[in-house]
Amino acid sequence: MKTAAKEKVAFEKWNPAGDIEDKEDVIAYLEVALEENDPEFLFKTIGYIARSKGMAQIARELNLNREGLYTALSPQGNPSFITVAKVLDNLGFSLSVKLKPPA
Repeated sequence: MKTAAKEKVAFEKWNPAGDIEDKEDVIAYLEVALEENDPEFLFKTIGYIARSKGMAQIARELNLNREGLYTALSPQGNPSFITVAKVLDNLGFSLSVKLKPPA
């Protein structure tokens, strides 16, 4: 009996930025990120959204350093609230607060 040769399968690292096509996608990503109640995850998600729209262009429009913006919105970053608010505003969004449902 012959055994089939094992094929090596290459996987690409998934980049959510490539799947964000319109404002509805952005809203969906932001809602999920906010529901996680994890600032690091939120910043990372905003980074993906910014990359989908063009991080260099956003940095230019906000008078920010592109590399600094990449770093701030990376998993290792810790952006200020002002940076987060400016990026979201540039993308046409704002944050809002709602009452948390009882447990």
